[in-house]
Order: sequence, then structure tokens, then C-alpha cells
Amino acid sequence: MSRIRSVASSALGVHRRTVLAAAGAVSLSAGVGYALRPTDSQAATTTTGTPAAAASGEAPVASSRRAPFLPLRPYTRGTTLAGVSAPRGTSGFRRLGDGPGWRRTVRGELAAPKSGRADRRTTLAAFVQLTDLHIIDAQHPMRLEYLRSTDVHAWRPHEALTVHGAVSLIERVNALRGAPVTGAPLQFAMTTGDNTDNNARTELEWFLTVMSGGRITPDSGDPRHYEGVLNSGLKQYWQPDSAVRDHDKQLGFPYLEGFLAAAVRELNSPGLTIPWYSTVGNHDSLPLGCYASHGDTYLTDYAVGGKKLMSLPAAEAKKLQDALKKAKDPQGALLREVLKAHARDMRSVTADERRAPYTPTEYLKAHLDPAHRGVGPVGHGYSSANLDAGTQYYSFRIADDVIGISMDTTDAGGHYEGSIGSAQLRWLDKTLRDNKDSYAIVFSHHTSETMDNTRPDPARPTERRHNGQEVLALLGSHPNVLAWVNGHIHRNAITPHSAPDGRSFWEISTASHVDYPQLARVIELVDNKDGTISLFTTCVEAAAPHRTDFTDLSQTGLAALYRELSFNAPGARTDLAGSLADRNTELVLKKG
Repeated sequence: MSRIRSVASSALGVHRRTVLAAAGAVSLSAGVGYALRPTDSQAATTTTGTPAAAASGEAPVASSRRAPFLPLRPYTRGTTLAGVSAPRGTSGFRRLGDGPGWRRTVRGELAAPKSGRADRRTTLAAFVQLTDLHIIDAQHPMRLEYLRSTDVHAWRPHEALTVHGAVSLIERVNALRGAPVTGAPLQFAMTTGDNTDNNARTELEWFLTVMSGGRITPDSGDPRHYEGVLNSGLKQYWQPDSAVRDHDKQLGFPYLEGFLAAAVRELNSPGLTIPWYSTVGNHDSLPLGCYASHGDTYLTDYAVGGKKLMSLPAAEAKKLQDALKKAKDPQGALLREVLKAHARDMRSVTADERRAPYTPTEYLKAHLDPAHRGVGPVGHGYSSANLDAGTQYYSFRIADDVIGISMDTTDAGGHYEGSIGSAQLRWLDKTLRDNKDSYAIVFSHHTSETMDNTRPDPARPTERRHNGQEVLALLGSHPNVLAWVNGHIHRNAITPHSAPDGRSFWEISTASHVDYPQLARVIELVDNKDGTISLFTTCVEAAAPHRTDFTDLSQTGLAALYRELSFNAPGARTDLAGSLADRNTELVLKKG
């Protein structure tokens, strides 16, 4: 079966999906269409087909930009092949500087790499994965900073700078003039969840503006001064503007006069200059990434209200953290008890309705808002069909021979691990069958190993939930699946999966942009013209310089500081970059 054509070889043909789209049988969720300028894309505002089709959650197929017809020169500048941040010194607060790049590792567990393939290969697609940005409203009352009394890494000193770091990452992606191996233009970017940190409307607004472009003031509450743990006077938190000898300063963290005023100052995001798509994560769906507490009036009132708990005895903090980790408090009952018991210990802050949690419907509507379109597509993968069906999964056309599938692996029943419902599993199977003539790249937030939470969805209490092993089995039954791309674990990890009948694909998990080493990943698909396919993965850092200057509190200076603070964050893991085989790679596969 000749199920795959390269983009170059099919240039004169008409793909059946293109015919269907032109005939109106498939509505577009506002893709930047083939050979169209971004302003020429068209959005679907209604669902084509029967009401039953809408109810099934069958999302329309959108188009990203066409891959090039001719190979271009590789572009490694600004990638971790050329260089990567590296620490100086061996103890205390370690400064970062320029370090040597990471070499590329060829992995042949699923197929033997054949000689001469570099001269034969043609490009199928090239795109960027961004994951776990964790845009944070650092002054939000619902944050759990007080868990630091039992776990020092429960609060990160750099959390006030997540917007600055994310904008710098956008600047890096915009500066990539081609893919690192093929030189192909990057067709789109995909965010694989945890775009926000605390399911707060402030964070959602900032995230969408970061991605699509505009001015952002990363501040909430009183616009005249900061009202969070960074100026609380509590020694368990870094007090950057104060002479207080806090815990972090004892470890070498600097005194930075004017830091807080700079951190909440307005900044500008250029927005991505390529189309971008969105995948939902547990921190996008659930308050604090783990509580199924939408509609809980007490917690909502607390989130937007004028009181904030900033400290908690270690014993109580441990009890609450253990409940979170072991999924013993999915509805937030223990959290409510803790907050009520410590009402008199709370600090007064300025109430702000913008901090309210957003619902899944509000999440979809925000993506569909024309104010956040950028270069498109409208909805960034989501469409009115998702609104009608109450779903957050969809498919889109990457190239003539490649389809993308975005899954929703969050469990609305609570807890930070994931699963999917039976309706979505059937949709995934059908989408792969309907597109058997195309390669498939599947995107999700959770990894296969972290999809072990099968708690019922409150909106669909009788629907069965399916774990990661069941999803692996389904993907392995379709020979057109090349890769499952995800995040959640904040660590680079690339895993080969092989089915008994020889079908195989790669699972590509990428580190977050909130914990060091703060990476994104470029992924290229090529046909080696020898019976194999190669997927190239290349990590990239934000555009901010590796070296920091404590006197530079500009937008760029704070982005550099964001990276350095994250490296030095007390209790931070040191293995999140993964091994060399999890970073810059060539992943070889047999054609199905």
C-alpha cells in the first residue's frame, strides 16, 4: 500500500481532504490555508453536517502552511546544537553563561538508519512544540506558596517573571529562519498544555496575548504596588527588594532594588509569526491544576477576594501536599478546611474579579476571540463545533500527507494526572481511520505513563475513562501514527513504542518552560526514500542572553534573570534536560 506521498511529489495532485474541504464536507477551523496569506484564512463559525455530528465532538480539519518543495540550508543558529546555557562555579548562587551545544543522537531502536539517507530525504513537515509555559499570576490568592514550609520547591523564586520568559521564547521561535536539519520553513507551533498555571482569567489573557501579540501588564490587584509573597517580609520567600536576610538570600540570591516594580511593568509580545495551535492541560482546566472545584462559591470568592494566606505550619502543609499528590482531595475539601481554619492569619490584598477561574467554555471562547487571532488560525485549532459539543479535542491538516490530532487528556473529576473518555477514544480511532492515507502526529498534555487517573468526569458520570496504556494500544494499531508529542512531566524524554505486529511510533515528551532548562522543541519529519522515515528533534532556549546583569531590569534583562533564577531555585530537579538521547535526536521509523 502506497499510503504516503511526499509534499514535493504530490504538488500537482489533489489531495482528497482538499477536495472535501472545497466541497464544504469538512469545515475549516480557520487554518492558514495552502498558499494563503494569514489575513486570507477563513474561519468556520458553524458546524457543517447534522446535529449528531456536532454532538459527537468531531472537530473540523484546519490547514497549516505548506512545507517547501525544495530543500533549504539547515538553520542551527539559536538552537541547542549551536550552544546552550551552562552554569559557572560549583556552589552557591551559580551564574549562567554560554556553554557548548548538545550533539545530535541517532536512535535506531525502531528501524535501522541506512547510509546515504541525508542525500535522498524530502521534507514532510516542520513545526515547533511549546509546552508547560505555566503563565503565572504570582499575586493570586489561590496560590499554594505556603506549601514551601514542607517542600522548598513548592514555590519558585522566578514565578513573577513567567510572562517575560514566555515572550523571550516567542522571540526565539520568530528568529528561527528555518528548521535545523532541513532548512524548511516552520509551519506552525503547538502548545501542549499547562499554558496557564492556576486556571485564572488573568493568566489566560496574558497567555493568549503572549502567543498572538500585544501589550501585557503582568499584574493584578492593586496597580500601585505588588501584593504577594515577594514583599511579604516572610523569610521563607525571596524578598528581592528588601534587605531582609531571607532563606534564598542565605543561598546567594541577590538583592535587586526595583525588581518588583519592573516585574509588573507593561511589556510587549511580538506574537508568533507562524500559525499556532493549542492543546489543553490540567493547569488550564482545573484550579491549581488539580481541583475539580468549578462552581464552588467559597473557592471562587477566595480567588477574587481581598484575603491571601501566605504561610502555613509545616505539618499542615505536608498534610495538604500529601492529599494533592495522592489524589485524596480532588474536590478541594481539605483546602477549604485549611483556608477557613486560617482565616485570621491571612493578609489583606486588593480584590480583583479578573482572577476568577475560567470554565472550559470560557477557555474555548477566549481562543476564538478575534482579539487573540494573531496570524491565525482563528480558534487556534478550536472551533464552534467544540463549543457546541463541549469538547476540547480536534484534528488539523499539517501538510498534504500529514495530519495533526490534538487530544484533551485532562480529567475533569480532579487530580493532575490524566485520561480520556470513551467518546474521545472512539473519535481518535475514527480520525486515524478516516485519514489512513496520511501520516499522523498526535498531541496531548499528559504522557502515556501519567494517564492513570480514571476518575469519572462529573459532566459525563457514566462514561468510562481510559488510561495511557489503552491509548498506546490504539495508536499502535494504526500504521500511520509516527509520533505522540506531549509534556506534563517537565522533562525531556523520548520513548520508542512497538506493537507486536511491527507497527511502531515514538513518544516525544519535552521539558517545560517554567523549570530549568526551559526548552521548546523543533520537530521535523522527513521521508528518507529508503523505506524509513526520520523525525528530527532539536531543543531551543528563549532568546534572552545566557549571561545576566543584575542591574538590567529591562524586559530582556528580566527574561535572562528568569532563566538564571530557575536554575538556582531551591529544591529544583537537575535531570529535566534528560539524557543526550532525549534532546537533539534523529528518530528512525519503518514506513507502515
